[in-house]
Amino acid sequence: MKVAPFSASPNYRTCRFTAGSTRRTHRARGGTRLRCSGSRRKRLRARPCRLGKNGDVVSISVVRGDITAMSVDAIVNAANTRLLPGGGVCGAIHAAAGPGLASDCELIGHCDAGDAVTTDGHDLPARCVIHAVGPRWSGGSAGEEALLAECYRSIIRESRAVAARSVAIPAISTGIYGFPLERACVIAVDTLRECVAEPGAPEVRLVAFDEDTERVLARCLADGGA
Repeated sequence: MKVAPFSASPNYRTCRFTAGSTRRTHRARGGTRLRCSGSRRKRLRARPCRLGKNGDVVSISVVRGDITAMSVDAIVNAANTRLLPGGGVCGAIHAAAGPGLASDCELIGHCDAGDAVTTDGHDLPARCVIHAVGPRWSGGSAGEEALLAECYRSIIRESRAVAARSVAIPAISTGIYGFPLERACVIAVDTLRECVAEPGAPEVRLVAFDEDTERVLARCLADGGA
């Protein structure tokens, strides 16, 4: 894979973005090398852990707070298909990361619903940002549920590609995209539960913006016994 060169300072360590498909490789112009700052660890409320297929202990947890302040390897941006700065979680992440994030997104240019791409974290505590595009809710007859599940799978694939050991994920598509909260949380938890059983899966922190989302995510996680 052709990799674009860059100059990194000694305070940065490098990650390599490995596109998961020919389509993503083309959109990313042959892939890009990421400049990723070191991350600080932060103690959060954790749900029970489980063993992955490779014997590693992995976990899914729920926390309410500001995703831009999470000291994890990667945070997830609820992005739009054009990867432009927007409102809600997307706007908050771009504001906290600084203008370099928008420049990276402009270079990539596009991401389909259900897919994800990765950039540097810039001014965020997280060293990388995974931009995941969820579906707009259209009543449930346009394949929205399958697209949302694929979105979470794409997030975990990108996490593995940049060797992220921890990732913070918002409730994708439950804001202005209008996906019903209960159903979205069930899909998120069920899909991620499958993903963390695979080798190389990161620790997953589901980040709720408000009390209702936190409550529903926690209930879905407890019901499944993850």
